[in-house]
Amino acid sequence: MTDAALFLDPGLVRRFAEIVGERHALTDTGDIAPYLIEPRGLWHGRTSLVLRPGSVDEVSRIMRLATETRTPIVPQGGNTGLVGAQVPDEGGGQVVLSLSRLNRIHELDLLSNTVTVEAGVALQTLQEAAANADRLFPLSLAAQGSCQIGGNLSSNAGGTNVLAYGNARDLCLGVEVVLPTGEVFDDLRKLKKDNTGYDLKNLFIGAEGTLGVITAAVLKLFPTPKGREVAFAGLPSAEAALALFGMAADRAGSALTAFELIGQRPYDYTLMHATGAVRPLASDWPWYVLMEISSGRSAEDARGLTEDILGAALEAELAGDAVIAASLAQAEALWNFREVLPEAQKPEGASIKHDISVPVASIPAFIEQAAAAVERVSPGARPVCFGHMGDGNLHYNISRPVDGDDAAFLAQYRTVNDAVHEIVRSFHGSISAEHGIGQLKRNELIATAPPVAIDLMRRLKVAFDPAGIMNPGKVI
Repeated sequence: MTDAALFLDPGLVRRFAEIVGERHALTDTGDIAPYLIEPRGLWHGRTSLVLRPGSVDEVSRIMRLATETRTPIVPQGGNTGLVGAQVPDEGGGQVVLSLSRLNRIHELDLLSNTVTVEAGVALQTLQEAAANADRLFPLSLAAQGSCQIGGNLSSNAGGTNVLAYGNARDLCLGVEVVLPTGEVFDDLRKLKKDNTGYDLKNLFIGAEGTLGVITAAVLKLFPTPKGREVAFAGLPSAEAALALFGMAADRAGSALTAFELIGQRPYDYTLMHATGAVRPLASDWPWYVLMEISSGRSAEDARGLTEDILGAALEAELAGDAVIAASLAQAEALWNFREVLPEAQKPEGASIKHDISVPVASIPAFIEQAAAAVERVSPGARPVCFGHMGDGNLHYNISRPVDGDDAAFLAQYRTVNDAVHEIVRSFHGSISAEHGIGQLKRNELIATAPPVAIDLMRRLKVAFDPAGIMNPGKVI
């Protein structure tokens, strides 16, 4: 043991270590370090111990001991979350519970179109396993190479395919959860219809590890589309993008599987800062749309729908220019352009980020009003707007003024945040569309959510976690 163990009683550390074995009980400061910081670097935690259980029984025994000794537990998947839910506090007395060793795919049931997986399976690993069986698992995130299924469910992850397939919650049929008491709630069922009482699984999905530890899940699979087309269009305004979305939805119906909005500023950032990014269109436009059409019938059907939509959009002057990917490589390049947008913003200096949703029809008005609000509180700050227009979720980020100081701009975090979120609430939107609450938005949630909602959440928390050991300080 090293000095990291001094945050907890050494005897207690040994008791936890005996459950998983010394090899999987990390106490060395170098081994622990990657578990203590999240991708944005906003939170730096401390801990005495990282436990890496290899079975549900080990998780159960850990939780029983934690409840007995009132030791706080912070569940962690791939550590890709953006609101600090997976990071321990700075006190050093919380134990990080890594699910990465629970990484087995138990069953691919092609007749039921389901897959049963453990929580530590990486999202991309599951996508590839499904593809090898000629099936689609549609959850798709920029962090899919490292994020894990348990974290995806705990945060109710969204991504680029929510328009057609829904959030992680919509893709889950059943879960296995270890409760704070060590009891195992086994609900790994494949049923698409089940009206036998409360839908308990959905209490844990999106709870960010505050009610229990998701250890496995039954997830939906879909037939692999027979045709898929990806198009990129330049548009004169956000209103034109909204009109194009309506046209595409009317003509393609459920075949419209993605509709991403990109502002000119993030588009320019990507061309300037993203390695290997290729200009999709010859000329520049105020707004851009990345659209995907997937057909269950044929490649020709997907192509025909895409050409029909873009042709009508060009004729109606909703779009000024457009391109359809001519190959799989070009389609991947267009998607890559969208996926590297967040990283491309970093060289422009400090940024204040928002993950919001408003009704789809309100998106142009929100963009206009939010820009005015940001300019009032932080003159010269640069809105960087992109996101999933098809489901109303925008990543409305703000870069510091061109010649501004990073620290001075970040000192305005709360002021800018409040200004943007006030506009969100005026449209009856949400301050967290897909990233969750974690530490970042906890106080704002408590201050602004209906009192009855907060009271109900607190009652649930006490009922499931009376010892208060599950991910304390997160969500509620």
